[in-house]
Amino acid sequence: MAKVCLPSMLRPLAGGVAELEVDAPTLGAVLDSVRAGHPALERRLRDESGGLRRYVNFYVDGEECRRLAGQETPLTPSAEVRIIPSVAGG
Repeated sequence: MAKVCLPSMLRPLAGGVAELEVDAPTLGAVLDSVRAGHPALERRLRDESGGLRRYVNFYVDGEECRRLAGQETPLTPSAEVRIIPSVAGG
């Protein structure tokens, strides 16, 4: 089971949990699973066309997924997926 680590700002959209465990072969399949259980959370992660939101970073085992294969990035059974939204301010 892959472990999906959520930052505190996204936890309310996942029932308040800090981590989700998902059995999925790719990052895209993880997001499909998130959509099934937590649709409001998934809308913060993917845009209307199903692509990864530009200002949300996804790390699979410490590697930024856009440098790998994006949503097609394969996951090992013990993979750790970290979701880190960009924060802007002035």
